[in-house]
Amino acid sequence: MTLDPRTPVLVGQAQVLQREDDISRARGPIELMSDAVQKAFADAGCAQPSHVDAIHVLRSLSTKVHNPAAVISRATGISARTHGYTTHGGNLPQALVNLSALDIQAGRADCIVLAGGESSRTRRRARAAEVNLGWVTGDEASASDPQPTPIGGELEMLHPLEIERNIVLPIEIYPMFETALRAAAGMSIPQHRQHISELWSRFSAVAANNPHAWIQEQFSAEQISTPSDSNRMVGLPYTKLMNSNNDVDMAAALVMCSVERAESLGIPRDRWVFPVAGTDAHEHNFISHRWSFTETPAIRLGAKRLLELAKWSIDEIDVIDLYSCFPSAVQLGASSLGLGLDAQLTCTGGLSFAGGPFNNYVMHAIATTMSKLRHDIGAKALVWANGGYATKHSFGAYQSTPPNHPFLHDSPQREVDALPQRKAATASEVAGDVTVEAYSVMHDRDGSPSRLAASVLTHDGIRSWAVTSDDSIMRHAIDHEFVGEVVRLLPTGELVSRS
Repeated sequence: MTLDPRTPVLVGQAQVLQREDDISRARGPIELMSDAVQKAFADAGCAQPSHVDAIHVLRSLSTKVHNPAAVISRATGISARTHGYTTHGGNLPQALVNLSALDIQAGRADCIVLAGGESSRTRRRARAAEVNLGWVTGDEASASDPQPTPIGGELEMLHPLEIERNIVLPIEIYPMFETALRAAAGMSIPQHRQHISELWSRFSAVAANNPHAWIQEQFSAEQISTPSDSNRMVGLPYTKLMNSNNDVDMAAALVMCSVERAESLGIPRDRWVFPVAGTDAHEHNFISHRWSFTETPAIRLGAKRLLELAKWSIDEIDVIDLYSCFPSAVQLGASSLGLGLDAQLTCTGGLSFAGGPFNNYVMHAIATTMSKLRHDIGAKALVWANGGYATKHSFGAYQSTPPNHPFLHDSPQREVDALPQRKAATASEVAGDVTVEAYSVMHDRDGSPSRLAASVLTHDGIRSWAVTSDDSIMRHAIDHEFVGEVVRLLPTGELVSRS
């Protein structure tokens, strides 16, 4: 088969883990990324080039350097015409692959390097020890670097009503999706706890056999569900092991070329993996306006369009990685794609076990996907990336053999935007009897409940937000299904019992 020389192809990947306990010897995220970039070219089986068209870097939370791509360029000796730096979002590694494939196919670039990384574990330990890390702010050379090319627009995701009630953290919001899913499924609290613990146990089994996973250990469902000193309850119903593990030092890099450039670099064809298609979309920006906590139409429509572009059915896919910051994300994604939870839904082990380096997890998933496709010629893969509060979505279809069409990209955003939105109101506007739609109970580090936050609906379907620190209400919501109960919302936003 003769390939169009503009066909985009992934040719190199690398993942780097740092487990250095000596803070003075630990490397920062840009050093880890630079290492990953050089290893990605080695993985491609070619000499490292002196020039590429672009180095694009995922936004890192463990460095304040304003242009990490420029520092990587100096550290690796690879010059680049463009130094890109993204906004925040776990969807962006896949979105960057989509963007890069389009640039290569259109002739705007021939070779693009993607990198992302965090040294969050080291930075946390340094703060605790009151040690200043020079790599956080960078040196004089990095301070004088020009501003990078911005990639991705910021999507406002917090509604003023959510901010007013201080319902802003993923560790508090994703459990709300979970309690809504539990109630919709009609599961008892013990049944549901077992259900999500078994799901996460299966994810840990994948991580146990992933050499690039941060935690290479299989946990039983009982170990995951049972609170302990090392596995405290965070946001009901999630223990620590059900939360994304951001306390990691990890980096990953990908190299994408045109077929023409890959051939000129002498990269063997057994290293090539083809992006077949990609899609990008987002839900209604604010969860205050989402119609339901149990449906994610942008995932459904984004995946549907991806499969149409690739000319695949979901049953044909051999390798799948669904974004897995929390069990609710996996359930929402699987349901929207028409997948059962007994399917193999991760190739890494997920963010709890393989590691969740903030915006960059999916680059590790794509790197792992490449390795699997190289060893299973003819296999097909699907990656779903997610950012925000199940808000921003990016999809990629991959295979190890050349597709019979150019790389294709689309977005169903207009369809998503046309879907119904709920009205949202302040507590003072709808004070009175309301029905709990979804809730979570945050816990202190000692394991005691500290605050209940809930989405509540009026009799005519208007959504508002309620909070309480009343111990009797919190303990009732821990032991009994609270979704569907009628409660009283005070004008202050406080939730009280009707009894």
